Amino acid sequence: MALMYTPDEKQNLKAPHFENLLGTDGEKYNLQKVQKESGFLVMFICNHCPYVKGIMDRLPQTMEKLQKMGFGVIAINSNDAIEYEEDNFDNMVTFAKNNKFTFPYVVDEKNIVADQYEAICTPDFFLFNADGNLEYRGRLDSSGKNPASEETVPELLNAAQEIAIGGSFSGKQIPSMGCSIKRSHSDSD
Repeated sequence: MALMYTPDEKQNLKAPHFENLLGTDGEKYNLQKVQKESGFLVMFICNHCPYVKGIMDRLPQTMEKLQKMGFGVIAINSNDAIEYEEDNFDNMVTFAKNNKFTFPYVVDEKNIVADQYEAICTPDFFLFNADGNLEYRGRLDSSGKNPASEETVPELLNAAQEIAIGGSFSGKQIPSMGCSIKRSHSDSD
């Protein structure tokens, strides 16, 4: 497991378009379907990463709060499911159900979307405003993969609140850290 950190947020990054990503609910998703009145969050996660598992005690609740603030939310699994069987689609369905996801969890089999977003690790969070501009790329909160405590700062949620009110975020962004995205090695297609 290679520990990776996300790079600093890129100024003026517009959300790259994606389409026809199959969700664990059987629906196909594109960027337009995710966009909402306050903005949207694109996150890269997977089933097997200990850094993703470490935030599952609070990720679903945080996403529900973002959705109530008018943000669209989508989780994308770009890991190679052949070499990392725990990340295959059937296991994604179980993972989403067991963690009570209220947002689409989709598969990016050929890493096309991960490459477009320059996603580095799992988890990797991209929070965009209503105009599709990247305003926050950082970690979920100050606890990282450790259990949350009373002192945990909900950094992503705080950024979303500011974006929902004013359309931009002025605070500090601390990089997310996690396992590298396991890209497919297939040369076909």
